[in-house]
Amino acid sequence: MNLDLSKYKGLIFDMDGTLIDTMPAHLDAWERTAQKFNIPYDREWIHGMGGMPSPEITLEINERYGLELDPKIVATYKMQCFDEIEYHGDIIAHTFQVLKSAQGLFRTAIGTGSQRNNAMRLLEERDLLPLLQAIVTATDVTKYKPNPDTFLLAAEKLSLSPELCAVFEDTELGKQAAHAAGMDCFLVVGESFEFHPKP
Repeated sequence: MNLDLSKYKGLIFDMDGTLIDTMPAHLDAWERTAQKFNIPYDREWIHGMGGMPSPEITLEINERYGLELDPKIVATYKMQCFDEIEYHGDIIAHTFQVLKSAQGLFRTAIGTGSQRNNAMRLLEERDLLPLLQAIVTATDVTKYKPNPDTFLLAAEKLSLSPELCAVFEDTELGKQAAHAAGMDCFLVVGESFEFHPKP
């Protein structure tokens, strides 16, 4: 898979569903949460919000179904369910290959909607931390994807201007965030990538 990355100096990777296949575990945790709080469960719709922190997803659920759930309580329960799942998914091989090949050639970062403690644990378990120069999580920003803040902060931590960074993502929200940050986006589609230049 030949990606032309020659015009970039930094590569920023989303984590869930882009670098680690955690989405099935997250969706299973949401299914258990939906049962607990009597929320209608639409797996595909929840999947479409990959990259958004759980409290924000709860607000979307409230809006969609006319509910008044407490985002903090629901998110805490959902993360508890996620933590109880024994296996959180494999490394996504073709994205990992890009990260590995980038070593020494690009500065690399994670820009994830996961909370910091969760992200650090997953990255550590898979021995990915030595391959990264910066990590930005939901704990580090107040506005989440599709807002650009996650990726702008990652670029800042890499000491690069946004246009010198490319983003690897797996959701429409993530792509919108990358474009809002003024960055090109490579979308993980199956076992390859789709290039979406910034508008």
